[in-house]
Amino acid sequence: MTRKFDLGLISTTPLHGRPSLVFESMVDRPVSHRRTVTGLLNGMPRALAAHSLRRLAREIVAARRAGLHVIFGLGGHVVKSGCAPYITKMLEFGYVSAIAMPGSTAIHDSELLLSGRTSEDVSERLGKGAYGVTDDTGMLFARAALLSKECGCGLGAAVGMILNDRCGHLRQAKESLLATAQSYRAPATIHGAIGTDTIHVHPSFDAESYGRATHDDFLLFIETLKTAAVYVNVGSAVILPEVLLKAYTALANTEKLPEDGLFTANMDMLGHYRPQQNVLTRPARASVDLRGHHEIMLPLLFCALEAEQAGELEHDE
Repeated sequence: MTRKFDLGLISTTPLHGRPSLVFESMVDRPVSHRRTVTGLLNGMPRALAAHSLRRLAREIVAARRAGLHVIFGLGGHVVKSGCAPYITKMLEFGYVSAIAMPGSTAIHDSELLLSGRTSEDVSERLGKGAYGVTDDTGMLFARAALLSKECGCGLGAAVGMILNDRCGHLRQAKESLLATAQSYRAPATIHGAIGTDTIHVHPSFDAESYGRATHDDFLLFIETLKTAAVYVNVGSAVILPEVLLKAYTALANTEKLPEDGLFTANMDMLGHYRPQQNVLTRPARASVDLRGHHEIMLPLLFCALEAEQAGELEHDE
């Protein structure tokens, strides 16, 4: 007959003397609808994502008070989810001092300002050969690529100049990433991977001028990263994490890395390999990973920044 283990041999310990990871002080209380946003933020549990959100706000405000750059890398879904105005407010209030984006983000941002619409129905247009051949968009970026050479600036600044020239008088210009960044002279870089964006099949597309303009933006991104303290990747699964890694190695090679190291954050609905490795792990002195929908997380972060700036955000123990 098989012998059973005798549980009577187990030694036990008292609860009060046991090392633990969760404490009563970390637990939130039920939220009243009368509670202010700051009260909500301070009342969130002192654990996990709520702790990470408050820490990110503190890191950003501290970096800007020290005169260091805070760079937000923005995927296209930030614009498509209606969150660009939160980023432009962060630019206006000085919480964010530089933005970077792949070509898709720049396209959505530009189209939304020019016509009040973006994100065409791919399924409906693809089989007809109509997908991605919007004339206004292609011509805008072709002009911007040429303008960047004329003005000695990168692609992001050139698009911003054109948008402000055409639409700067509109209220919606304050909700455009590229128009707002150009207005505040904040570095705004577009990192176009040729073959990945609709404008690359437009008849006016010129690879030489576009390649030079987006490469100039890459060089500007490296220079900006040199004096950055915080980098936040919002919704870019591949291109921007790769851009960050190559910029970081350029600074490491020339011994010009940020003096106090880089605090990084990733904000997205899903976890992806490149943000995990190239944003949160490899270049970071410390990092936070905030999973969630942009239309929820970015408004919360903006409110947390406002509370931290006002000295009202409680510091976690």
